[in-house]
Amino acid sequence: MNSDPSAVPVAMLGLAGFVVLTAGEVGGEVELLVETTAAVTGCPSCGVVATAHGRREHLLRDVPWGGRPVVLVWCKRVWRCDEPRCAKRTWTETSEHMTPRAVLTERARWWACQRVGRDGDSVARVARELGVGWHTVMRAVRDHGHPLVDDPARLDNVAALGVDEHVWQHARPKRRTQYATGIVDVTAGHPPRLLEVVPGRTGKVYADWIAAQQQGWREAIRVATLDPFRGYSTALCTQIPDATRVLDAFHVVALAVRVVDEVRRRVQQHTTGHRGHKDDPLYRVRRLLRAGAEQLTDDTRARLDAALQAGDPDLEVTIAWHCYQRLRATYHHPDPEAGRGQAEKLLDQLHTCPIPEIARLGRTLRSWRAEFLAYFDTDGANNGPTEAINLLIEKIRRIGHGFRNFDNYRLRLLLHCGVIWHTPPTPRIRNRSPRLVA
Repeated sequence: MNSDPSAVPVAMLGLAGFVVLTAGEVGGEVELLVETTAAVTGCPSCGVVATAHGRREHLLRDVPWGGRPVVLVWCKRVWRCDEPRCAKRTWTETSEHMTPRAVLTERARWWACQRVGRDGDSVARVARELGVGWHTVMRAVRDHGHPLVDDPARLDNVAALGVDEHVWQHARPKRRTQYATGIVDVTAGHPPRLLEVVPGRTGKVYADWIAAQQQGWREAIRVATLDPFRGYSTALCTQIPDATRVLDAFHVVALAVRVVDEVRRRVQQHTTGHRGHKDDPLYRVRRLLRAGAEQLTDDTRARLDAALQAGDPDLEVTIAWHCYQRLRATYHHPDPEAGRGQAEKLLDQLHTCPIPEIARLGRTLRSWRAEFLAYFDTDGANNGPTEAINLLIEKIRRIGHGFRNFDNYRLRLLLHCGVIWHTPPTPRIRNRSPRLVA
């Protein structure tokens, strides 16, 4: 155990080459007077040993400590070169921990980047905690964040792609709704991560991004999941034709749910002459019609049967509901081969149904036949991880109260959803003996 009391503040400061001269609490913040340990230095021009020429104070904000803001007062040495033939007269010492004229230490800037990127905090909140301006923190996020998101190794080991669009700016009186396309790594076996965010929601922006990647990277993509949007499908066909395209199961089921709703509304209008009222049989079970058959209890199933019997004279809603349940069952079948067989039967039958909404669904699925059936050949590949990333994107946009600058928006999203932060885990404090480090 080290019994030197002076070593305690140095260890707590944690800046190599600096010592703490004194410490105190002023106005609710910790103020530390520090200086470097270097007592001898040479002239940067001629190498002659320099002489001291006074000191100059430099105030910087450091990482908060003990729940309180920290101010470092660095007594910087001013050196003078006594060599008459040297053009260098005086200079101030520098440190890798603190850049000249900075208001934040380098570790405080890195801490701010972690708070904004890894933890998802807003720039304004971190700026308030550090007592600096918004632009000071955002500059630190850019300086430390761009090397992380621009690292080519970040895109390594990608075997499956997911894609989806989202709104990044809502419409205003002088601006239309602005969309962005998120490209996600959905490779099985590791958590999903955001690979890129590009402005727009067309197939061209997706194709351009894929085309910008190296040939070896494109050839490594074996699976690509997508929503039923032809633009993204065309981009995949042209840029990575060997990848298996998989239509997202959630969106397929959502199409079937929409068909049930459309048939219910049409039948409701035809039988009652008005939109659904709270006492109308079909309107009362509108939510039950969306549920899976396996989730219905005996009571709810009885309610559903009674409502269909009372409000569906031609059995159109009943047929639509059963088609929806059959489609769901294909995805829930424990045997992929048997599920594929059921899906092929649906593809051959739905488009011949006399109910127009169901026939339209059948034609849509037939146009996506290969992508629809690919679900059963790829061990259930889907766009679910992409939707999970979209939830994180929504969170970042809400925390930031909206964005005006797309570059800042992209950086914030990639830092939070696309970078693996190798943060050492904190050891658990329970079930261990106290220890003192010399």
